[in-house]
Amino acid sequence: MTRVVNWIGSSMQLKPKKIRAKQGYMQHARAGFTLLEILVAMSVVTFALIAIFRLYTQTISMNYLLSFNTTAPFLAQKIITQQTSMPGAELGDNTGDFGEKFPGYTWAVTIEDLAPEVLETDELKKIDVRVFLNGDEQTYFLRRYRFLRD
Repeated sequence: MTRVVNWIGSSMQLKPKKIRAKQGYMQHARAGFTLLEILVAMSVVTFALIAIFRLYTQTISMNYLLSFNTTAPFLAQKIITQQTSMPGAELGDNTGDFGEKFPGYTWAVTIEDLAPEVLETDELKKIDVRVFLNGDEQTYFLRRYRFLRD
């Protein structure tokens, strides 16, 4: 038998079976997690997953923009090269697409005669090229000035 003294000073006796039972209960209670610990852990995991999901969507969006910003200048330069290699009589405003290699990409060309007073010639042209992706979702603008002789 074990003698235990309480806070008043009186002693009482406990049987060994009861002591073992209480010790077993305390060990069992310490073995698991509390509801509060589980809720805190789940909230931390939730915030981490939300951050990863936002990063993933931003990466997809940035990839889409970078793809357009890389492709559009080359396509615009291709159209300007085609326009400047044409005879002067065939030049004019025009629109089109880039075929199956670049689906969703379209272009528009505007050509204006410039008559600067200093040069006294009408051979100076202003060529504006716009490249569009999926309508007006993304737009790239390129302007060139060229002397075009007939």
